[in-house]
Amino acid sequence: MAIDQDQYLKDLKSKFESYAPISETSWQLIENIAAFQSIKKAEILLRNGQVAKEIYFICKGALRAFITDNEGNSYNKNIFLEGDLAGSTASLIQQIPSDFAIEGLEDSILITISYKKYRELIFQNDDLKNFYIAYLERNWVIEKEQREISIIMENATERYLDLLSKHPDISERIALLHIASHLGITPTQLSRIRKTLEKDL
Repeated sequence: MAIDQDQYLKDLKSKFESYAPISETSWQLIENIAAFQSIKKAEILLRNGQVAKEIYFICKGALRAFITDNEGNSYNKNIFLEGDLAGSTASLIQQIPSDFAIEGLEDSILITISYKKYRELIFQNDDLKNFYIAYLERNWVIEKEQREISIIMENATERYLDLLSKHPDISERIALLHIASHLGITPTQLSRIRKTLEKDL
């Protein structure tokens, strides 16, 4: 898998600046602690019970965060695609074992950032601190609340259509069982929804 490092770093910078302006000086500091990593489909990045050490930016590919119950059944907490930041935030912040695992759903190219080094930069640079606050507010307050409300207020078809509006090719890339788990429904329910939508076209 080819790695266009310059382009992927530009993508990461754009991600940061979608939350808050970043100075060139601060950005160079981020680049200095960033490393590229390629993983294979089904490769585990973070195991359940492992203390998270890194933040992942997805340059190309897809990851899932999933929980496994005592009977061995897995449930997707989240699916991450190109342009997303992934990681176990609670584990990173508190340095406690993660409650979920992170796995590659496709062969993927990632930029990994050491959370410890990143935290050090946050305390030394106000623009990076502003980014971090804005990121946490949007992803762990606003979007988390919106997702919780959508699970209660929207039906499964609406949630699937919302996912497709953000990622039109997701059903061609990722197994339907993972998409269904992400939506909080069974694969059979998702198949019915897809068939109904196809008839309506």
